[in-house]
Amino acid sequence: MALLLALVTFVVATVICLLILVSFSTDKSQEVIQHRMEAVRRAEKRGPVDLGVQLVRDELLSSVPPLNRLLMRWGWSSRLKDYLMQAGMRARPGTIVMVCGVLGFGVFIITRIFYPLPAALVGGAIAGSLPVFFVVMKRKRRLRRFEEHFPEALDLLNRAIRAGHAFTTGLGMIATEAPEPIAGEFRATFEEQNFGLPLRDVLQNLSDRVPLIDVRFFVTALLIQKETGGNLSEILDGLAHVIRDRFRIYREVRVKSAHGRLTAGVLIALPPLLVLALMVINPHYVRVLFDDPIGPKILWGAAIWQSIGSFLLWKIIHIEV
Repeated sequence: MALLLALVTFVVATVICLLILVSFSTDKSQEVIQHRMEAVRRAEKRGPVDLGVQLVRDELLSSVPPLNRLLMRWGWSSRLKDYLMQAGMRARPGTIVMVCGVLGFGVFIITRIFYPLPAALVGGAIAGSLPVFFVVMKRKRRLRRFEEHFPEALDLLNRAIRAGHAFTTGLGMIATEAPEPIAGEFRATFEEQNFGLPLRDVLQNLSDRVPLIDVRFFVTALLIQKETGGNLSEILDGLAHVIRDRFRIYREVRVKSAHGRLTAGVLIALPPLLVLALMVINPHYVRVLFDDPIGPKILWGAAIWQSIGSFLLWKIIHIEV
């Protein structure tokens, strides 16, 4: 019991320290500089940027040098960095990796004391993936909020253009008057334009930071209008109308598929939750699956079929609009 208490205390203290590190790892001035340099880096990927000077940087992925060198070799670390930026989090990828490792190892050690190795591996893998799952869910909610308020930002930009303001002035008005996360993303776009990046690169940076089909429509329409001409006010009005109609259809689909999504969630979650409940209520009843030679094979087979069934249910209930 003393060993268990010590392990739990160690895990909790480590997670608290890492969360504090996530919250206070960067200040506002450093964050502004990082966003501006990130804009230059994204523009340089698409071709040379005419700024008069060549800006070179090597941003750290972790404050721990060995972990930073390791992450620099892995391609998925840059994708994790983009996910953190799109989720509105200031943490570095190395911090998330460290939190995943501490949670996974801590739960593995604690579970291994009471249960066999397969159960400990599964528990550690699930616990280690929770921070990444949190980042993915926060990113999804932030992008959904952006998409929901995006037509209002287009209307504000449309009114500014009709009133005789320049396009860049309209971007600044969105940055000051629109709700978050609309204001933050357009503020970054407005600052990049003031920083000296060409308008094409500024708009493409916006579509990279916010990977939504509506933003890509917006950027494409603006770039075409800039090259060929046309009534920008009518373009923005039509785009806002299309986005609102798509959101209306999306809400109707979610209402009509609510019963199917609830049923799929219950079917997906029932087997693992039932196993966990039996492991807590009557461990000897479940231990046969781990002690008997054929038990692990049955568990692996059940896990494979459960994964296949969950994937099929998810594809059925997930309707793209």
